[in-house]
Amino acid sequence: MTEPLLAARGIRKSFGAVEALAGVSLTVRAGEVTCLLGDNGAGKSTLIKILSGVLQPDSGDIRVDGKPVQFGSARDALDRGIATVFQDLAVVPVMPIYRNFFLGREPVRGWGPFRTFAKREAMRRAAEEIARFGIAVDDVTRPIVTLSGGERQSVAIARAIHFGARVLILDEPTSALGVKESEIVLRFVRRAKERGIGIVFITHNVHHAWLIGDSFEILKRGSVSQAFEKSALTKDQLLTEMAGGEDLERLQVVFASD
Repeated sequence: MTEPLLAARGIRKSFGAVEALAGVSLTVRAGEVTCLLGDNGAGKSTLIKILSGVLQPDSGDIRVDGKPVQFGSARDALDRGIATVFQDLAVVPVMPIYRNFFLGREPVRGWGPFRTFAKREAMRRAAEEIARFGIAVDDVTRPIVTLSGGERQSVAIARAIHFGARVLILDEPTSALGVKESEIVLRFVRRAKERGIGIVFITHNVHHAWLIGDSFEILKRGSVSQAFEKSALTKDQLLTEMAGGEDLERLQVVFASD
């Protein structure tokens, strides 16, 4: 088996007396979706900030292509092909789609102090890339806020892939979307998977995770309580584990006996 694109082992992180992560491990392979599930406060946000270089772990080991790395910043992670699409998408709502697509990485023409933004090239390249990923946008000069939530998510993912992402970390990409909008995003995630990109899909929605996931890790109180391959369980079992597992069964017994 080839080396994972990204592997984290024994990641620990505390904020004062609060231990946010207590030895969490995670593996991401090319062309696979690793679903990270957990309720609010489970430690998901802290973990993805560490994997994306925003935070540094107190201890633990992170490897890219089997080689140990230390991310000092989000730029370090991006340079290694680790891209994160956060819930807020890091877009400017009133700016055109093509400007958001190249936000912070604008193509330029000229040289030195005479460099200017290559507007026509940016419009052309943005339109081509968005269409290549199967997103139906008729006019890239429209403000990105005019797109639906699912389309904005897809544009943000396409942008990350265009700039060389080999691992995509998606932070609750369907949490604020309806069924049809979620379908747009899930189909797009599947396309990225088919292109050989490794994906970490963070969610509390078991149904969405089950549709696209290859493996599942359930995070509780800063630790991985369960880890499964899809072939090892059913959706109902995953729902039970997400809802509390043994704790839920104990609770059911207590209420049944009252």
